[in-house]
Parts: sequence; structure tokens; C-alpha cells
Amino acid sequence: MSLKCGIVGLPNVGKSTLFNCISSSKAQSANFPFCTIDPNIGSTNVPDQRLTVLEKIVNPKRVVPATVEIVDIAGLVKGASKGEGLGNQFLANIRETDAILHVLRCFDDGNIVHVDGSVNPVRDKEVIDLELQIKDLDTVCNRIDKVRKQAQTGGDKNAKKAWEMLERYKEVLEQGRNAREVVPQTPEEEKLAKEFCLLTCKPVLYVCNVDEGSAASGNQYTKAVAEAIKNEDAKMIIIAAKIESEIAELESFEERQMFLEEIGLEKSGAERLIQEAYSLLNYQTYFTAGEPEVRAWTIDKGDKAPRAAGVIHTDFERGFIRAEVIKYEDYVHYGSEAACRAAGKLSSEGKDYVVGDGDIMHFLFNV
Repeated sequence: MSLKCGIVGLPNVGKSTLFNCISSSKAQSANFPFCTIDPNIGSTNVPDQRLTVLEKIVNPKRVVPATVEIVDIAGLVKGASKGEGLGNQFLANIRETDAILHVLRCFDDGNIVHVDGSVNPVRDKEVIDLELQIKDLDTVCNRIDKVRKQAQTGGDKNAKKAWEMLERYKEVLEQGRNAREVVPQTPEEEKLAKEFCLLTCKPVLYVCNVDEGSAASGNQYTKAVAEAIKNEDAKMIIIAAKIESEIAELESFEERQMFLEEIGLEKSGAERLIQEAYSLLNYQTYFTAGEPEVRAWTIDKGDKAPRAAGVIHTDFERGFIRAEVIKYEDYVHYGSEAACRAAGKLSSEGKDYVVGDGDIMHFLFNV
């Protein structure tokens, strides 16, 4: 399981600069709209100090962290939902992502052109929101036209449920609100929501791009954004993308830490963003640890042992017998699997075991 996040925003708000900071790729970045046309795609590791600790204990041949795929989608503008700019193409790119990183310009700089002539992140946010809502409303109305007849005359129960849910989405979107405000009440509705693939259903992390002096505490723009989203089911993070790009160029960990301390930060914004993005979809990590490799595996919070096993290979889930589990804290305390086993800290768990974040697991299966 890999998380795919799309970076969106108006042109020239710092999307490509941010992408370069957190991705192994290098996107084009320039002071004019639409310098990014095709989406740039890169991947980056999810920072997890537990992997470093396990590596020291196990001394494996390799370490494999969890990863996040980042897509730098070109800047949207007013009218994107109707094809303005290169809108329809970019909206399609957003549809393919799991979560949205919405970058907002929260800094003043007369040398960097703003597409609307002035800095106002709340207005910018509303522009993007509106374009996504209009596109979703168009999608919903088209779907309603297709299922209404089936629901009314065909006796199709699934069509009726889809119609009812689409009508709820339509009501919310017509009020200028996001589709994520319609909360599925049953597993069936959750499945339908995923099938509709609405843009404003996707979880959002607002990324406030600030100047260096505001990196630690924010500024009046970030306060305005925080106020604007206080009733949304969304998160916000403050990052100085320009400074982050300079940090990314430093070779040693020590140099990067010294730089961060100078501007009052414990972690880089890129690291914080990746961790926030990872948690945005309610993900967590379990580990496998042995001499060949120590690896982090991504699962949903609440997943049971067979589902976690299936992330490694579908045969593991299909033929699941049991899982041997050691809690991360116990593994670190006792220093090895053998020592944990001897101390009675290794448990044998069945199909109903809910995997905990940081569990170290070994699966027994038969197919």
C-alpha cells in the first residue's frame, strides 16, 4: 500500500519548490504561470525513527522504509472546471490521487508574480475549492441522470442507494460546501463514496508557504487560513518552501539540524509534511525484522492480522494461520526476537487480532 498525494494550488504559490524539497525528483520551477504542465511524479520515504533503532538492533542487509508518492500538479486558475488554463487535464490528475496537499501562498514578495495580483491565501483557497466543487457537481449531476431511471423504474436497490447518496452530495455542493461533509453511514455507503471518486471527498492538508521569519510561528496570513478552515475536516501545516529547498541541499544530517535550530525548528517542514500526509488517510506502520531486511509496511488503522499479511502477499492473507507479534517497545527493551520469546513477550495472534502501530510481525500461512 502506497500513499499518493497531489500537490495543488494556484500558479506561483511554491508547489514545485515544495515538491523538489520532499521528492527525489526535481521539478521545473519558474516565475510564470503553467511552467509545470505535465504532472511531476516522485517518491519519498516516510521518516520513522523506529526503523533506525531496529536497524541498530538487527543489523540487517537492507532497510526498506514506507514510501509516499508525490504528484506536482500544475497550477489551477478560475474557470479550471470549465477548461480554463489547462484545467480539465489537471483536475483529472487530482482525481487519481489519494489525498490533496493544498499549497497556499502566505508570504509577500514583489519579485514573484501572483496570478490574481495580491496575496490573499483565503481567497486563493476559495478559488480552488470552488473549481473542485463545480467539477464534483458536474460529476454528481451526470451520475444522477444515469441512475435515476434505474432507481425509479428498474427496482434496482443499488441504483436507489446510489441515487439517494448522490442527491445528498448534490445538496451540499450546491451550497458551496465540500463533498467530504457527507459522511457515509454504512460500509455500503463507504464503498459508493469511493466509486464516485469526488475531488472534494479527498482528505486535505493545507500547506501554508511562508517566508523564513514566519517558519516557526506563522504570520497574519496563516492565522487567517487557520480561521477559515476551523470548521473543516482538514489539517494545516506551516512550511517555508524556499528555506526547505536550501536545507535539502545540505549533505550531512548535522548541518541540516544546525540550520533548523537557527530558525527555531526541531524537524524540517518536509519531514513534518510527509508524516502528516501519511497520517492523513488514517495509515499506520507495522514492521518485519530479520537478518535479510527490516521493512516498514503500510496498513489502515484498525486492520486485522490477515489484512496486514495481505500487504506482503495475497497468499499470506488467503492462507493465513496465525501471526507472531512483538510490541516495538518490548523488542527494543529485550534486544532480539529470541530474548522476547524467552521473556514471554511474543504472542501468537489469530484472525481477529487488530494490528497495533509499530508491531513487529511474522506470519504463518498455508496455501
